[in-house]
Amino acid sequence: VSLESLQRENVSTPTTFLLLGFSSAYKAQVTLCLGFLLIYLVTLLGNLLIMTLICLDSHLHSPMYYFLGHLSFLDICYSSVTLPKILKDTFSPQKTISFVGCVTQIYFFLCFGGSECVLLAAMAYDRYLAICHPLHYTTLMNKKICFCLAVISWLTGSFSSLIQAFIIANLPFCGSNVIDHLFCEVPFLLKASCSPSTHLSKIVSCALAGTIAMGSFLLILVSYIHIIWAVLLRGAGRQKAFATCTSHLTVVSLFFGAGAISYLIPHSSLSKDIHEVLALLYAVVTPMMNPVIYSLRNSEVKGAIRKALHRRALEQRVS
Repeated sequence: VSLESLQRENVSTPTTFLLLGFSSAYKAQVTLCLGFLLIYLVTLLGNLLIMTLICLDSHLHSPMYYFLGHLSFLDICYSSVTLPKILKDTFSPQKTISFVGCVTQIYFFLCFGGSECVLLAAMAYDRYLAICHPLHYTTLMNKKICFCLAVISWLTGSFSSLIQAFIIANLPFCGSNVIDHLFCEVPFLLKASCSPSTHLSKIVSCALAGTIAMGSFLLILVSYIHIIWAVLLRGAGRQKAFATCTSHLTVVSLFFGAGAISYLIPHSSLSKDIHEVLALLYAVVTPMMNPVIYSLRNSEVKGAIRKALHRRALEQRVS
């Protein structure tokens, strides 16, 4: 059935949406399912490993790793919003999602995504204080401030996503119940709506998401401008400290880069397949890559992994 014919069906208030995913060929479905399953397992195990190491290793009880623990938990939640449903739909003849389920998916997807933006900005601010103000670092970034920054990141994502989910929940979908995407996302729901105020809803949604994303990115950018300036002026001691920033910069580049390409470039100028690949990159691949990046590029995390493995080997010998 073509997309045009589905969109012409008279569905006044749809209780379900039809998701148009990847290829329906059996071999392609098997390959996609195995790939998504592997990505999800790596995401869960990798981020759980990071969280466990931070809890157990006293050397990782610092603000940077406190934020990293929150980032790992966010990544688990973020990927769990979309990947299980995508896995389920891979072999389903009818890739459907209820209206309530779609709005709920949008809420949590935006909540965790927005929270991650703000948390990445908080992590950049932490590195700025550690490198540019090392003598006052413990005072400026104490446990109370770390907790407040983490709470602000969660509240910001929750508040923004609540407004956007409310906007979507009150839109009429009288012409179509088809979403030409892998999962529910605001731009595709707005495209499917027949509301005369869709343009206004799009502006409000973009303003909310853009304020969080661009605000966080600008804070990260300003922090790293100061960091790089301090490293260039003050020599080798700061260069060693700058090495702790490379993992964070890599994560920021992946997360904001894919999201910017997907949301800033008009949908009409990119093919459906490219949009789906970009969506998978920031919604699925980035949460998987974060623990890999931090474990491979961070000597303290690698040291904690070696100690945990050594401790486990000693326990097995004793038993």
